[in-house]
Amino acid sequence: MTRNGFTLVELLVVIAITALMAGAVVMTVGSPAGGPNDAASRFASRIGAARDAAILGGRPIGVWVSASGYGFDRFDQGRWQPIGVKPFEGADWARGTQIVMNGGAERSMRLRFDTVGLPEAPAQVSIEQDGRSAKVSIAANGDVTVG
Repeated sequence: MTRNGFTLVELLVVIAITALMAGAVVMTVGSPAGGPNDAASRFASRIGAARDAAILGGRPIGVWVSASGYGFDRFDQGRWQPIGVKPFEGADWARGTQIVMNGGAERSMRLRFDTVGLPEAPAQVSIEQDGRSAKVSIAANGDVTVG
């Protein structure tokens, strides 16, 4: 008997690849208006992608945030190594942007997602620009929201 069609595994692989590619496109395209909401949405999307990559890849992923920018690293071969590929390339905040982490308690922050997508601790990053602000919250269960 000949076999026609695709297996469930093949279909799931194609769907996963398509989702990753769509996520990369969404994260690289910003609105022309810019501002803190755009920066917060892009940042939150990248954090969500990092959480998903930690789950799919079976390796912890880290996010570091400072007053000048943010970036991502992966635990590989016994140490943390920077990730230099899209969408996990480091990014600088726009000129004039102020960052407040965890209510002003920190000047820089590192957040790590384990292999089941849970962060080591909840976190908040407030992005302020031109008198406007947007907040990115990472909950204890790994949910990332913009408010």
